[in-house]
Amino acid sequence: MAKDKIVLAYSGGLDTSIILKWLQTERNYDVVCFTADLGQGDEVEEARVKALNTGAVAAYALDLREEFVRDYVFPMFRSSALYEGYYLLGTSIARPLIAKKMVEIAQKEGAVAVSHGATGKGNDQVRFEMTAYALQPDIVTVAPWRDWTFQGRADLEAFAHEHGIPVPTTKKDPWSTDANMLHISYEGGILEDPWAEPPAHMFKLTVSPEDAPDEAEYVEVEFRQGDPVAINGEVLSPAALLEKANEIGGRHGVGRIDLVENRFVGMKSRGVYETPGGTLLYHARRAVESLTLDREVLHQRDALGPKYAELVYNGFWFAPEREALQVYIDHVARSVTGTARLRLYKGNCTVVGRKAPQSLYDKDLVSFEAGGDYNQHDAGAFIKLNALRMRVQARVQARAGAQDGQ
Repeated sequence: MAKDKIVLAYSGGLDTSIILKWLQTERNYDVVCFTADLGQGDEVEEARVKALNTGAVAAYALDLREEFVRDYVFPMFRSSALYEGYYLLGTSIARPLIAKKMVEIAQKEGAVAVSHGATGKGNDQVRFEMTAYALQPDIVTVAPWRDWTFQGRADLEAFAHEHGIPVPTTKKDPWSTDANMLHISYEGGILEDPWAEPPAHMFKLTVSPEDAPDEAEYVEVEFRQGDPVAINGEVLSPAALLEKANEIGGRHGVGRIDLVENRFVGMKSRGVYETPGGTLLYHARRAVESLTLDREVLHQRDALGPKYAELVYNGFWFAPEREALQVYIDHVARSVTGTARLRLYKGNCTVVGRKAPQSLYDKDLVSFEAGGDYNQHDAGAFIKLNALRMRVQARVQARAGAQDGQ
């Protein structure tokens, strides 16, 4: 009798290898594995081979780098979204693409369910499953970390030995990581103490600012209708441009953050992130926007940024409210064409120049010299009108104070 198929988001690590075997032995599924190439390198093909060797009936390894940057990272960047003022959403924005491909493979393979290796305490379980339900409402989702009876690492390793799954013999770094083209995240282990400083050897994308070059580097980023298209005059594809930005920012120690954030499920967690290229592009974009966006449009877009960030962080990429926000954000971004010049030095990324063919900056208007269309005498009436409500309030309070004193 044929077994039902399930598609597993598979990394090749110990946890997802155990999940693969658990889905076979405990849930009686034929497992189809899927590994997304979001910039991890050789480990993607290694994961595909390992999945087949561990018992998967099929294994996919898809190069999603260009799609990831073009259709997910860059649209998110147009919003200038930061989660809780710091986080550039590197893990969050990868999940809807991975889940979307999981569902597509499930449809191709005739699978009835999808599965993932996210724990029951984190955000990723929400992101994977919300996306799956949005794209295929009747899909079954299986979350082993919420369902199995294993009590800890010792139980997992015993299960692995029982089923011939290799368990690493070298000591694992005492934290977990997630990497893609936009960033690397570090959580758990010794980082669970929010007072403990991250160890210097932990970081992979960036050099320590103390060890960065003693000479500053200048970088120019060109934007066209909302998206970065060139670095230092070299036109690049979205993925190649982000890769170049990572390389430049990384060698100057740009893009490290350390924060305690609020997970969607209700708890606080400590995360350390490296986002060198994203940080560089964020500051370059803000510089060009300062020239090209009307004041009220810019302020309104920035007011929506935290909401947009929250939707991405919480797993609502395919929700109608995020899609509606995107229409507005894309409309605003159409005028963001220009070039920013940045100075990178020992962890700092400083804007030192910006220009745009349709800049709203008018030197004649702002100059301290006389001339232009602006009549300084008009400012007096402008100030009086804007102060009117405060003057009325002050008079009322003064009269009330006088009456109380009688």
